[in-house]
Amino acid sequence: MTTLQILIAFGIPSSITGFFIWQLKRSIDKAEKARQEREVSRVQNETLVVKGLGAAFALGEAAAEAIQKGEHNGELSAALAYAQKVKHEQKDFLTELGIKNLYSKGA
Repeated sequence: MTTLQILIAFGIPSSITGFFIWQLKRSIDKAEKARQEREVSRVQNETLVVKGLGAAFALGEAAAEAIQKGEHNGELSAALAYAQKVKHEQKDFLTELGIKNLYSKGA
């Protein structure tokens, strides 16, 4: 066997193996990137849910105080504005996320 034949005998299988390992690594990296994006979205969604709960509690508390005192003192308006703001933030986020997922390659 000549040196060229030895190089070809070892080089071709190594090249093929290297190509498949590169493809596998690329696939793993792509999946990891998608997982990280989902994690960021999950954290943002959980944050909005917690803010929504806080807004609901603030609105309920302000409404109860207004009913108890028999007067509307501005706290109810502020709590309502905050609840509406949080509701719109969450709606906008979920709409954006839905559109991204609708047009992503995985869908």
